[in-house]
Amino acid sequence: MPEFFHDKRLYYTPIEFALNHIGGTWKMPILWRLQEKALRFSELKKDIPHIADKMLTSQLRELESKGMINREVFPVVPPKVEYSLTSKGKKAIPVIETIMKYGYDLIKETGIEYPPKNTDSK
Repeated sequence: MPEFFHDKRLYYTPIEFALNHIGGTWKMPILWRLQEKALRFSELKKDIPHIADKMLTSQLRELESKGMINREVFPVVPPKVEYSLTSKGKKAIPVIETIMKYGYDLIKETGIEYPPKNTDSK
């Protein structure tokens, strides 16, 4: 495959380029949650409890800069901001679904109990 440059970065494959848009720990979960409806920051934070505020902000900005999500600010007090998928972001959903199904298959093949039973002894 021929290599190519985009935004001063060298890419070796289209896969690498795609993963730059949706890869990492948090981008796919964010996109997945936005597929049904627009959500506010606090709604995303509540639905993805292990993500830090700073990381969620960073990932939302990156997804917006890559054209995967829209950020709509409503002129009200206090300010209201909603995030939604763009058409480009919507095209990523089937890819994410395929990766998720593959992950489930790997978990099953490995013999991992998923979802794990609650081990809290409280």
